[in-house]
Amino acid sequence: MKYRSILLFGAPGAGKGTQGKILGAIPHFFHCACGDVFRNLRHDSPLGKIFIQYSSRGQLVPDEPTVELWRDFIHHNTKIGRYKSEQDLLVLDGIPRNRAQAEILRDTLDVAGIFYFKCADEEKLVDRIQRRALKETRLDDANLQVIRDRLTTYVQETRPVLEFYGSQLVHEINADQTPAKVLADILHYAVKL
Repeated sequence: MKYRSILLFGAPGAGKGTQGKILGAIPHFFHCACGDVFRNLRHDSPLGKIFIQYSSRGQLVPDEPTVELWRDFIHHNTKIGRYKSEQDLLVLDGIPRNRAQAEILRDTLDVAGIFYFKCADEEKLVDRIQRRALKETRLDDANLQVIRDRLTTYVQETRPVLEFYGSQLVHEINADQTPAKVLADILHYAVKL
């Protein structure tokens, strides 16, 4: 069975998490932010230790544990009835994060659309990430060098995913707008999917 999905793409700080949470509150949308799932792991668990090891250096967690964690999360939420795959549109943020993950999930995801959040000013992204670190006590967002490494990693690792799925699925969203305008742009496309 394939999960009907939309993917939220963009650099760290572009607003994917904010929009994903809003969409997840709308009936028949189910939001999964892979980074949040990792951050909610117990730090002494095997996957929690892997997450700390990589995220503290601004690196992505390897593909296999990432996909394993995502599958466990989806399975658990299906089992308890929070996610109903036959009626809910799965909103994914942070997975697939690179081409290898996209290929691993080829038989699992039915990607209906990709919302690519574009922010013209990298310093604006850095500022957003630093504010988020203070507000949400996110250790992976606290160090300026880690932030810059994450932005570099994003460019290298995730843009090839857009090529994997093809430009016909991509909807560019101006992430410099207000959150309300960004949401309106997403919903404009999402209702047609």
